Amino acid sequence: MKQLVQIYCKNNNIYKEFPIGSSLLDIYRGFKLDFKYPVVSAKVNNRIEGLRYRAYNNKDIDFLDATNSSAMRTYVRSLSFVLYKAITELFPEGKLFVEHPVSKGYFCNIEIGREVQIDDIALIKVRMQEIIDQDLPFYRKEVRTTDAIALFEEEGMHDKVKLLKTSGAIYTYYYELGGTKDYYYGSLLPSTGALKVFDLIKYYDGVLLRIPNRDNPFEIAELTKQEKMFSVFKEYLSWQRIMGVRTVGDMNIASKNGHTTDLINVAEALQEKKIAQIADEIHCRGKKGKPVRAVLISGPSSSGKTTFSKRLSIQLMTNGLKPVAISLDNYFVERDETPKDENGDFDYESLYALDLELFDQHLQALIRGEKVELPSFNFQTGKKEYKGDTLQLKENMILILEGIHALNPSLTEHIKREDKYMVYVSALTTISLDDHNWIPTTDNRLLRRIVRDYNYRGYSAEETISRWKSVRAGEDKWIFPYQENADAMFNSALIFELAVIRRYAEPILMCVPQSDPAYSEAYRLLKFLNFFYPIQDKQIPPTSLLREFLGGSSFEY
Repeated sequence: MKQLVQIYCKNNNIYKEFPIGSSLLDIYRGFKLDFKYPVVSAKVNNRIEGLRYRAYNNKDIDFLDATNSSAMRTYVRSLSFVLYKAITELFPEGKLFVEHPVSKGYFCNIEIGREVQIDDIALIKVRMQEIIDQDLPFYRKEVRTTDAIALFEEEGMHDKVKLLKTSGAIYTYYYELGGTKDYYYGSLLPSTGALKVFDLIKYYDGVLLRIPNRDNPFEIAELTKQEKMFSVFKEYLSWQRIMGVRTVGDMNIASKNGHTTDLINVAEALQEKKIAQIADEIHCRGKKGKPVRAVLISGPSSSGKTTFSKRLSIQLMTNGLKPVAISLDNYFVERDETPKDENGDFDYESLYALDLELFDQHLQALIRGEKVELPSFNFQTGKKEYKGDTLQLKENMILILEGIHALNPSLTEHIKREDKYMVYVSALTTISLDDHNWIPTTDNRLLRRIVRDYNYRGYSAEETISRWKSVRAGEDKWIFPYQENADAMFNSALIFELAVIRRYAEPILMCVPQSDPAYSEAYRLLKFLNFFYPIQDKQIPPTSLLREFLGGSSFEY
């Protein structure tokens, strides 16, 4: 008699028995689920697995389509492998570097011994489509890490050799597609035929791998203009190449060889130089007869806006300016006037949660040099209060306004453009695991927030993770559409920070119970952090942006 396993499907709350060793794809078909979009992966006992995963014990399974962020990563990884295979077949000495997300796609550099032409990209795209049409299977193979290292050394993939040599794992998975071997740290699709939506276009000095729209995976994501963000990514990647630290494997080796202090000092000095340059530009406008009256600072959650504002204020003071901070939190509308979201809860992230009329009146009056009595919002009563706090901008004084809506034109629509200087701050992670495995910038910010929320707000990792989807939705609506309005973009990510955060985040993430919905994300982040050789934080200066999250800052928050 054939052995059976019992599967509980969370998508329809039904139990069903399947032959032992059934794949997730078999189980999905057996439940006859009706998804609007194709299923890409699944949570198995709250851990993300590819659809080729086989069940040998009773399991809880939750199938995911491409509207899920984790499932979309599976799709993009699979598409990247097809791109790599196409390049190496057409150009045997060719190399692919999947570098960073931009313009609703992924920027890639392709090296083929000469400049990549439009015709080359067209050939690669055609070959990608042929591989997809062949519906070739992605095979996952588990081997001893030493064997994987030998395999990738033979293939000349030294980026993967460095990563695996420093990972400390005894066994490693790698993938094979039609004889082409590659390494990915997450699951892939069962076969190439599922990659129905993609495009490959020329993008500056490289290519843009375009991917499905998250809200409607049958359509390609809309191409958005992000020239300033692309410029920041390119500048930092150029700096990392000069330093010889492009990948996590490079950084791990540098750390093990005793170069951690150099990494920290140079990265911190680079950020300070950038802050000083922004302050100098603001000061120079004043010398040209067009003084900036207000500096507007915005960025997504856990981007380090607060510390950046404080460090910028210090640099402005060295230029003879006197910065004065105003908190947008004091301009909330009365609690009963706060707009509500689709769930009927107060939407404090909305622009219209602010008393825009009062803020506009005060800002205009301050710029005219008038005295203004500033409000103070009482979060217990949900009302504004006035306690006699007044402000008047005198000679060489400049306003510092920091908040998620600071770059939204509607916030300061009656303020002349020359009177304001806008800065976008975000952790634009530029280091990669290896040439084909990028690090999502959102992972960097989420890990910062998990550590900060635990240390200073009393939130568990599961509470922070459960809120993250809502936070990201607010960013998509209120922050990201306006980031290119900025006069300057500041990258708050530090090349070494994830190696430092590892020691803080691991014990917090390990406390998430497997039964909690946040476990799958906590487990993924723990696996990801294992790639980093841990770095002690004792050499990080008290003014570092990272101190906002770890503690030990010389600034008051």
